[in-house]
Amino acid sequence: MSGYRAGFACLIGRPNAGKSTLTNALVGQKVAITSSKPQTTRHTIRGIRTTETGQLILVDTPGLHKPRTLLGRRLNDVVRETLLDVDVIGFCLPANQKIGPGDRFIADDLADLRRGRRRPVVAIATKADTVDKQRMAEHLVAIDQLGDWDEIVPCSAVEGTQVDTVAEVLMSHLPESPKLYPDDVLTDESDAVMIAELVREAALEGVRDELPHSLAVVVEEMVPREDRPADKPLMDVRVNVYVERSSQKAIIIGRGGSRLREVGTTARAQIEELLGQRVYLDLHVKVAKDWQHDPNQLSKLGF
Repeated sequence: MSGYRAGFACLIGRPNAGKSTLTNALVGQKVAITSSKPQTTRHTIRGIRTTETGQLILVDTPGLHKPRTLLGRRLNDVVRETLLDVDVIGFCLPANQKIGPGDRFIADDLADLRRGRRRPVVAIATKADTVDKQRMAEHLVAIDQLGDWDEIVPCSAVEGTQVDTVAEVLMSHLPESPKLYPDDVLTDESDAVMIAELVREAALEGVRDELPHSLAVVVEEMVPREDRPADKPLMDVRVNVYVERSSQKAIIIGRGGSRLREVGTTARAQIEELLGQRVYLDLHVKVAKDWQHDPNQLSKLGF
């Protein structure tokens, strides 16, 4: 297809910069979990936006941050490895927060990368809906002074403002190429990974600040229920939620199991939408003591 562009883009930024929300807006469907808690994203999720002129494959990464655990160091390594394999980088800087040390840390990393191996970088001023025009103008000036960007684009993923512009700008930096995925594919993540992420998102809602970093979810089993009518299938999904301490287990379960039931109800509805069929979700909460610092447990939990 002459003139058609296809390739990979990576959205990076400090934790809670709006990367996952923007990924979902660009794809047009939820492929990455979102939360007000920092460090929500643990895995790189590929979302795919296909148009008549190009195909943008989005790699959503954990937020780059100063690591305090072995898990934190591994998450930073994931980001840096990803940056070496993409065609264009989108650096997300939320408009409702001033440029800070975390942004300068990433900008320095990007400057080093561009010296070693040229990669176009588009600075994206996210969360434009949260500030007035004066604040946005100041934010755009601060972004311009932060580094040498190929382009700067403000947008609001929540309201959909300038999302198409972000897509067009990122696509303009992709190489000419035929489509890399069929039109109807929106992500290449497995159902098991997506289910684990949906359960973790539901579990993160309304919990204390320390818990998000201590939460890991593993899908142990997905089995179609036997002896079901062909027009009414049921999928049995068994999921383990891991925390680091017994006190955290009590938070997730809640009094009389009320909190865990809420998590199950919220997650099951989204899992059924994902799979297109009814689901029996069997949730269990387990303690894996200090798993963020233990190489063996990290590997067991998929990190």
